[in-house]
Amino acid sequence: MHTLTVCDFEQHLNKAFQIRSIAPDLQLSLIEVTAIGQGAREGGAFSTLWQGPKEPVLEQAIHTIYQPDFGEQEVFLVPVAEKDAGIQYEAVFT
Repeated sequence: MHTLTVCDFEQHLNKAFQIRSIAPDLQLSLIEVTAIGQGAREGGAFSTLWQGPKEPVLEQAIHTIYQPDFGEQEVFLVPVAEKDAGIQYEAVFT
């Protein structure tokens, strides 16, 4: 996880990822990637914004995400907004 960069996520914008840490798997779409300044990682800190369905709502926790071209990673997701389309989650990488 410490080697992931903005570029690693930008190439997967608007793609669906599976959340494998709950059963059954839940699908989230990566809808935004934003550079947010300096950080401990190469390339700086960044945030990712994900769109999911209204139900179920994921708890703020480390979740396993998977996408065939991206692979599998553990990411700390936080629910940040409820929209007409469902719940949005953010992950910040510093």
